[in-house]
Amino acid sequence: MNRAKITFYISCLLLLCLSSVQAATFTATVDRSQLNAGESIELILESDDTTQFLAPDLTPLTPFFELLASQQINRFSSIAGEQRPITQWRLTLLPKQTGFVIIPPLALGELQSAPINLYIKEFKQQPTAKLEPVYIDTQLDQEWVYVQAQAVLTLRIYHAIPLFADSNLTPLLLDNARVEPLGKPRTFEQHINGVRHGVIEVSYAIFPQQSGLIEIPEQTFSATLAGHDPHSLTPFQARPGQRIEVKSARIPLQVKAIPSSYPADALWLPAKHISLEQRWTANLDAPISTGSAATRLLTLRAEGLPSSQLPTLVPHNSSAYKVYVDKPSFSHQYTEQGLLSSSEERQAFVFEVAGQHNLDAVQLPWWNTSTDQLEYAKLAEQPVLVTAQPLKPPSNEPRPSDTDLTPSLLDIHQLRFWHALSVFFIILNLLAFTLWWRARHQPAVVVASSNGPSPRNLQDDLKRACLSNDPNSTRQALDAWARQHPESLVDMAARDSTLSNALDALNSALYSESDSDWQGQALWQAIQQLSFGEQLSNVSENQLPPLYPP
Repeated sequence: MNRAKITFYISCLLLLCLSSVQAATFTATVDRSQLNAGESIELILESDDTTQFLAPDLTPLTPFFELLASQQINRFSSIAGEQRPITQWRLTLLPKQTGFVIIPPLALGELQSAPINLYIKEFKQQPTAKLEPVYIDTQLDQEWVYVQAQAVLTLRIYHAIPLFADSNLTPLLLDNARVEPLGKPRTFEQHINGVRHGVIEVSYAIFPQQSGLIEIPEQTFSATLAGHDPHSLTPFQARPGQRIEVKSARIPLQVKAIPSSYPADALWLPAKHISLEQRWTANLDAPISTGSAATRLLTLRAEGLPSSQLPTLVPHNSSAYKVYVDKPSFSHQYTEQGLLSSSEERQAFVFEVAGQHNLDAVQLPWWNTSTDQLEYAKLAEQPVLVTAQPLKPPSNEPRPSDTDLTPSLLDIHQLRFWHALSVFFIILNLLAFTLWWRARHQPAVVVASSNGPSPRNLQDDLKRACLSNDPNSTRQALDAWARQHPESLVDMAARDSTLSNALDALNSALYSESDSDWQGQALWQAIQQLSFGEQLSNVSENQLPPLYPP
């Protein structure tokens, strides 16, 4: 293969790569858009621009927010099968005012994020006597609901003392009611009466299936104390490692039956809002010929209603057309106000009779739980003009398509075809050349190499981390070292009290919020006293290579 062909292939490859390059983006998102005064909010800034190593300009945030913490994360994201580097900045912000607040656009070099609207509500401070180091605040968005309507239950666990990450909240179980957790629990901070509290927020959407009075039972939150904040104004005598439990309050919920004014033959749909939209694949403003099909995509969206309660909208058949309906697809997402459900349904209309036809209007009754009245989601009647399909010309006459096409149009189509075919063969030849080049430089026999570090290297890393008195590095090295042994750390600590005490000291240094002067010499000595530590490392180093390498 001569140098000219190689240069040609490389140029084609560079052109293909350059055509797939996408513009860099810089986005800003928040974990919620409504919060109480004194609560912190997490702002996530994300960019995929790898051409510059800059930090976002946070100066516009200073008049409106106090920056409590910041963290930068570098990771890879898979977009359309392509791995792209992503940089994230996670900022914990504390609003300085209440009402409607705007997170202004932030700049990263030449890129700029979009503004975000927030609403900060006034927070009524609770009396100091009622505040405990750990307590649960339970709120229900309404005192009564209709049957199968949505009620949002929010539990907030406040703790003025640090907790380990082993906290647990009993699941919410109700008879004659459907319970949907609204996403994952959220964590943030809130200052109450001058004391910083960590907050764990859990929300549920409750759909009662029977009218009458139901009682939302208490839920139990349990956690292990990690210590006491010396800067906290709340006195607390519990010791680190102690297990605590707190319970939420019982809340009654009145469930009303279906109103008598609702149509008796209609499906009961209680929601905050329901919308109905349609989109056609064909332009119905122009006539269509008989035998052709027009597809309508119906989209139904509902706020405060599960997707399983959404109806299917099947149109009636007519003598002028036939209707073919696909199975609808349902989806839902979690919001701060509850469930947001949607369904998409494809309907194909095949017209068989020429003339002016009207597709029936769509009218869906539903009950507005916000205004407590009957409403309708409507689609207007759709006129369609259908013309008779022209007869095919005799075979001995020239086809109109052959005479209408100009030579220039034929040349353009042929040129595009040959361009596409040439690009395909270039890529195929380049791939074959790459495989041949790699195979030519590969040895005849590939010696299998060991994947991952050896036990000796892991033990050296553990020793280095212990003697440097770094609890975070020691924890990572200890986990990697323990995975090379048949026994877990729990089993090792159960048969060796010295190791157990050393592990307790390490965990206390890791999860305590106060500064800790941890010394790793005791942990390393406990590891050395284990009987199997040296044996495993020696076996690994003296192990012979396999007789028949893969």
